[in-house]
Amino acid sequence: MIADIQKGTARKDGIQMKKVLMMIQESCPYCRQALRMMDELKAERPEFQAVEVKIVDENREKAFADSLDYWYVPTYFVDGVKVHEGVPTVDKVRKVYERALDL
Repeated sequence: MIADIQKGTARKDGIQMKKVLMMIQESCPYCRQALRMMDELKAERPEFQAVEVKIVDENREKAFADSLDYWYVPTYFVDGVKVHEGVPTVDKVRKVYERALDL
């Protein structure tokens, strides 16, 4: 299951991209901030809309969350590799999308 969610590439609208997994907690203010940043970036850069982000609440999927190597939320994995953990910035979230699209 972990490999299915974390790794591999997908094609959407002719664009090759890596899978993105975002670990969150529903009550986390930084997670809500990151989700807003994601919406803003998708509005600025239409190619980011093609990136599929699997969002998993660690409190709802505890066994899965425990199988991953991270301490803080939000945490982003691109193709199974942790690329950001903790307090987000627009630049850090942009890099998640760029890495997923190999930009």
